[in-house]
Amino acid sequence: MNHTISFGCFTASVLLMLSCTKPKVGADILIENGTVYNGVDAEPKKLSIAIKGDKIIYMGKADSVEVVAPKTIDANGLVVSPGFIDPHTHATADLEDSEKSDNTPFLFQGITTVTVGNDGSSPYPLQGFRSQCGDHGVGTNVVLLVGHGTVRKEVMGKSDRKASAEEIQKMEKLVQQEMDAGAFGMSTGLFYAPGSYSDTEEIVALAKVVAKNNGVYDTHMRDESTYSIGLIPAIRETIEIGQRAQLPVHISHIKCLGVEVWKQSDSIIDIIEDARKKGVDITANQYPYEASATGLQSAVVPRWAESGGKDSLFIRYGNAGLRNQILEQTQNNIARRGGPNTLLIVQSPKKDYEGKTLLEISESLNMKPEETVFKILEEGYIKIASFNMNPYDIANFMDEPWVVTGSDGGSGHPRKYGTFPRKYNKYVKGDRILDLGGFIKQSSSVTADILRIPERGKLLEGYFADIIIFDPETFKDLATYNDAFQLAQGVKYSIINGELSIDEGEYTGERNGIVLKK
Repeated sequence: MNHTISFGCFTASVLLMLSCTKPKVGADILIENGTVYNGVDAEPKKLSIAIKGDKIIYMGKADSVEVVAPKTIDANGLVVSPGFIDPHTHATADLEDSEKSDNTPFLFQGITTVTVGNDGSSPYPLQGFRSQCGDHGVGTNVVLLVGHGTVRKEVMGKSDRKASAEEIQKMEKLVQQEMDAGAFGMSTGLFYAPGSYSDTEEIVALAKVVAKNNGVYDTHMRDESTYSIGLIPAIRETIEIGQRAQLPVHISHIKCLGVEVWKQSDSIIDIIEDARKKGVDITANQYPYEASATGLQSAVVPRWAESGGKDSLFIRYGNAGLRNQILEQTQNNIARRGGPNTLLIVQSPKKDYEGKTLLEISESLNMKPEETVFKILEEGYIKIASFNMNPYDIANFMDEPWVVTGSDGGSGHPRKYGTFPRKYNKYVKGDRILDLGGFIKQSSSVTADILRIPERGKLLEGYFADIIIFDPETFKDLATYNDAFQLAQGVKYSIINGELSIDEGEYTGERNGIVLKK
């Protein structure tokens, strides 16, 4: 006999059946048993994550629902995190190349979104770059910035002079054109020509266009040392631009470059904290290396001498009346960088130079270091790693909640292949400057907020499924200054827009990224 007791329109047997039935969730990928950091909270949780299409559709306890998915990832013993967002890269050339656009140097660091167009130099026009990337596909998501230097060259060439009112208007129109093409903001390279030829008024005028489009201002500041106005005045100029243009300002690769400015990080932090209290939205990114990297010409040649480009530089260098002045100022800049023994050639058309310091090359050529600079620049573009930062300042900046991880990744420096895992391995596991939750937050959600990227950088239901899963025991960098092209290890899975890009530690060959649009 079947005994039932009525409860309104339900029976006890029906209620019993309902209490034993879990809701079913149909998904494409299920991640379970992992230690989940959502990019916001400091402490992790044991949660299951279900992905359908390009979105996260469920995050919660494994026993709360029944997820039905053709792909299940057992993340036991692994860390599940939002994909890292790199606010500063030099990945443009790779992304334009159909054979390199998989972007694996960044992908294997756990990066799912890269930013290009930094330091005032961007592909032009951005719409053409966007179409090109769409044609052959890209391995990571891409955030675009419009470069001030690029815009200035379009209007004024490489001339060392102040922009006229008419020229500023032309530049404003080009900035608007590139913002309409989906740029998230504008970058400047005020240390580099031709950005160094501009004044603050010019930058403020263009930044106001960016502000009207809800964009951000990213800057390689006018000085990170004692080249021109000095490091602290350059910080103050950045703050002034933010105040006058009424937009967020972001300092790229914040550092104290050279012995003359070592340990100024304390003063800089105080200045930035004061500005933030006064309502200026100012942040920064940083790479965890003691050596910077840039072109040899940019590092040591006086700006006035290169006005008009490299051909003009060598015309001036060949002028007996200017040569000694150029060599004297080049010598001073070499000293400012720490001396010729601290300048390591990492990229050169003449491969014999690579892996040698400027001092070693000058001795082999029997020339003074400053003269050697111009001898080897005749070969073409020379890139250097410059060992000129103090560990005190690196750690001091890293601990600030407004400083995020950024690689500044370009060929020849290990940071292109190793920034994020190096920061984890050295500064989280080793020196314990940061805890794991803080490192993940600084590498994902805070960066997304700075760049104003919606629905990315956090593990939340309804957000895009950009997720990495890494082994906390093996996640580390392998690239060195002598061998800068080694992929990082320890990322077991990378999911970009809901699709697997790394599966069980191997690249799937799928280019799952997209060029994001503001």
